Amino acid sequence: MQPTEDAEEKNILIIATSGPSTPHRCAPPFYLASVLTSMEHTVNMFFTMEGVKLMERGIPEHFSAMPGGQNIMGFIRAAKMAGVNMYVCKAALPGYGVSEDRLLPEINGIASAGDLARMITSCDQLLSL
Repeated sequence: MQPTEDAEEKNILIIATSGPSTPHRCAPPFYLASVLTSMEHTVNMFFTMEGVKLMERGIPEHFSAMPGGQNIMGFIRAAKMAGVNMYVCKAALPGYGVSEDRLLPEINGIASAGDLARMITSCDQLLSL
């Protein structure tokens, strides 16, 4: 499949639900977000379910998607440097034992279900990974 040129900037939302129990699924959302941002699209990531564990200090530094690969923290930092906005689901934090004071400084904010609903209804494209 040959990619097409699309000069129109898009607002893209990536909902990330995977966490440390499925490490092979953790790097692709950050990588794709970085690529999309480099193409001049606005990318917001929303972490919910086990995805909130990726945003907890001390977790993403200690595992990678593949044996011998870059740790997940490297993907998080690259996405942040590319301009990706990252939000964590407030309702999911207690269920996964994550306290707000343990969140990475890379996040843009803690968001409610209402915030997610607004992100969904205002985005041009939605990906759930």
